[in-house]
Amino acid sequence: MSFSRWWTETTAALGDQLPLPLAALLLVLTTVLTATAWYTFPAWLPRRLPRLRRRRSARPTERQPTTVPSVPVTPEPPAGPVGTAVVADRLAAEGRYDEAVRERLRSMLHQLSNRRVVRVRPGMTVAEVVTEATVNHPPAGPPLAAAAALFSEVWYAQRPATADHDHRMRDHAGRLDHLLAAVTQLKDDDQ
Repeated sequence: MSFSRWWTETTAALGDQLPLPLAALLLVLTTVLTATAWYTFPAWLPRRLPRLRRRRSARPTERQPTTVPSVPVTPEPPAGPVGTAVVADRLAAEGRYDEAVRERLRSMLHQLSNRRVVRVRPGMTVAEVVTEATVNHPPAGPPLAAAAALFSEVWYAQRPATADHDHRMRDHAGRLDHLLAAVTQLKDDDQ
C-alpha cells in the first residue's frame, strides 16, 4: 500500500468519526501546546528535583586495619568544642583525616555558637555560617572561610584528606580560637 493511499483512507476514516474542522482544531491546539511547553521548558520544572542521598564509600582499606588492636577503653570526651577537638585529634592519630577535618570544623562551629557570634540553626550550610560570622565578627571571617573551603574540598568534592589538610584545619581552628578568645578577653575587661 502506498503512502498516499494510506493517508487518504486514514483521513476518510477519521472524517467519518470526527468532523474535519474539529480534527484540524485539535491538531493546531496540540501543536501550540507542544510548542509552548518546548519554549518554556525550564520554567515549568521544579527548581530543585528530589535527589537520592549517596552514601560515602569507604576509603581504601590500607588506612583501616583489618584487626582491631586491644586498646584500653577511654571514656567518651565531653560534648562541645573541647570534646570535638579531642575526637578530631584521635581521628587524625588513626589516619582518618576526612573525619578529623569534619570534627575540627564542628569544633569551630561550637566555639562560634558558644561565644554567641553565630546562632547555628539546623539546616544551615557552611557558607551561611561563614557569612553570618563575618557579619557579626569580621576578624573571624578569613580563618573560617579558609576552613570552610577546606571542608568543602574534602567532603563535597570527595577528595581524600591528608595529614596536611588536617594540619591546615588545625591552624585555622587555632587562629579562630585565638581571635574569639581576644574578643572574650576584651568583653571581660570592659565589664
